[in-house]
Amino acid sequence: MVVTGSTGAVGRQVCTRLADEGFSVVGLDRRSGISAHAEVSLLTVDLAVADLRLLLKGADVVVHLASGVRAQDVHGDPGHDMLTVAERLLAAAADTGVAHVVVRSSAMVYGAWADNPVPLTEEAEVQPCRGFRFAEHRASLEGLATAWAGKAAGRSASLLRPAVTVAEERPGGLARILASAAAIRAQEGDPLGQFVHADDLAEAVVCVVAERFDGPVNVAPDGWISAPMMAELGGPAPRLRLPAPVASWVAEVRWQLGFTDAPPSVVPYTVFPWVVANDRLRALGWVPSHSNEEAYVVGYEPRATDRLDAKRRQQLSLAVAGGAVLLGLVILGRLVGRWRKS
Repeated sequence: MVVTGSTGAVGRQVCTRLADEGFSVVGLDRRSGISAHAEVSLLTVDLAVADLRLLLKGADVVVHLASGVRAQDVHGDPGHDMLTVAERLLAAAADTGVAHVVVRSSAMVYGAWADNPVPLTEEAEVQPCRGFRFAEHRASLEGLATAWAGKAAGRSASLLRPAVTVAEERPGGLARILASAAAIRAQEGDPLGQFVHADDLAEAVVCVVAERFDGPVNVAPDGWISAPMMAELGGPAPRLRLPAPVASWVAEVRWQLGFTDAPPSVVPYTVFPWVVANDRLRALGWVPSHSNEEAYVVGYEPRATDRLDAKRRQQLSLAVAGGAVLLGLVILGRLVGRWRKS
């Protein structure tokens, strides 16, 4: 069995747990690592240039966790190169007789839309919010894996769609991006939160491998967290509510000026619902060991603003938003001035 992205928070757990189940595991990653299990061999390789047919020879299952596209990626097309890597991996899997592939997608592929049912099941349409490369890439990755499975009898592909994933050592890039974007909230929505611990995602991988499940599977604890409960669990933080068009414009200005690492395209995910049901995974025997609340607390990073009182935090929110608007107007004025001179 081969696992890509084997040194990440999820990858390490997947390798160990699969080995505990009796599998001989080969982990592939660009970063070096030290194996903690006798049945796990870790290799430092670049999937873009390595001889994947040689590396996959003899493997019956491939677990692809090395996506490479981060939530804040918007410039250029990082997703294209990583999809090319996925195509190379799937081609090698076809040539070497791999029967089952597991890919790590995201619940974000459903998109965040005002008319989304709560919760979303796997039958819901895949329609990621336009321009958010992270979700668009995951949707494309699913398409590649599904096409690969359909090209020959005996093949299957598990498409894992986890909620926001957090680990003990760090909350994860997606969790940080969403937290940053939520500092400026639209008045039109109060999104529900859903968080899955990396250990539970790793267990989901083991589950679909054991069952050779073919198709999409949501990965999330039971239920979800309301916005007020997230605020209570996460502690006080400066937040400002604005009309949706203004909030989107402020998000764009903050991004362009480098005030945040949250791209404007992620804003809908902080406004509209996209929480998922876990009935399908539960039916396969998966049981989460962490609740939404427990996972959220794990992913929470203390902030300097936690020590401020409510009035001071509100003043800080207004100052940040006001500064962004002011600088945005300055930039707009300069652009207009240049246009008039030209």
